[in-house]
Amino acid sequence: MNHFQFQTVANIVSGLGSIQELGSVLAQKNYKKALIVTDSGMIQHSLHLALLKILEQINLNYEVYSDVQADPAEHIVLSASEFAKQRHVDVVIGFGGGSSMDVAKLIAILAHPNQSQTIQEMYGVNNVKGPRLPLILIPTTAGTGSEVTPISIVTTGETTKAGIVSPILYADVAILDATFTTGLPEHITAATGIDAMVHAIEAYTSKIKKNFYADMLAKQALKLLNKNLKLALQDGSNLEARQNMLLGSMLAGQAFANAPVGAVHALAYPLGGHFHLLHGHTNALVLLEVLKFNAPEAKQLYAELMQWLNPYSQGSTDGLCDLFIDHMQSHLEQSGLTLKLRDLKVQEHQLEMLANDAMLQTRLLQNNPKDLTHADALQIYRAIY
Repeated sequence: MNHFQFQTVANIVSGLGSIQELGSVLAQKNYKKALIVTDSGMIQHSLHLALLKILEQINLNYEVYSDVQADPAEHIVLSASEFAKQRHVDVVIGFGGGSSMDVAKLIAILAHPNQSQTIQEMYGVNNVKGPRLPLILIPTTAGTGSEVTPISIVTTGETTKAGIVSPILYADVAILDATFTTGLPEHITAATGIDAMVHAIEAYTSKIKKNFYADMLAKQALKLLNKNLKLALQDGSNLEARQNMLLGSMLAGQAFANAPVGAVHALAYPLGGHFHLLHGHTNALVLLEVLKFNAPEAKQLYAELMQWLNPYSQGSTDGLCDLFIDHMQSHLEQSGLTLKLRDLKVQEHQLEMLANDAMLQTRLLQNNPKDLTHADALQIYRAIY
């Protein structure tokens, strides 16, 4: 058994109505002012009012920053951090999808009164120094798992993204309450659900840091997601399915935080950067072809996942691997997501550009079970064109 280290969020609260635990969590400390970090959609649908009511019940002053956008740009992070500093907040609550939680993590670091680092000094792995403010994360989508990862992704240019990865980014508390996810549009439920599945699959097949603990989490995550995504798509008000999706997403987040993702994400990032597609959608676009590409090296692992999902599956390793790929294809087809680049206004001459950008994702590509070249990336993009 390989040597490994496993880290995660220390306090996880999960269950329908568990948002009510927020008051007791905050009341344990003598906070003066909280900052809720969210986006305009949460405000428009009044989802944040449940949090405000709790803060008012415990007489905790608060501010709301709601200018977070999908794939948050660096200037958004810096603006939000300055907002927090000027208002002297001493606890940060990220409320929303992955973007809101990623921004909240960085505010907690950059807005700390004793923080001297710039954001440019933090990009990469283990470059964050110094303290951060207390951090609570509350996801409203079942996909990114950001509430339990030590990662924030920032859009650093017109089409480029960079990651800040450090255990300092782990939240103090994550609260999973599916009552906040029932209003999601079907395409977002589908995209985030596929995203979470990809996290589980890529954690299970991660080349460098694959480990026993992450494997257990990835398998349990995939089983929950596999069973409940279809139910959540069929009936968006199915609270049991929604809560199981949140739990599966969180378990997958814990898995890939410790056994990092690979080529699916590396090929997905350029699509998001250039064409502003949902992150989960871009993962869905490339998933099938990456599974096929990885199969020669990962077939034993894909076969194990197939037998985990369906213990009655029988056949050779190759046969079970093929069954797993077919099974994931069924999920993609049932998702209702557009799965061809030409239908998303991508031009054929842009595929070379996408392949060039994918090869820059060395942090991710090193984790892939099979080495991927520029020619391989270009062939995958062509296959989904």
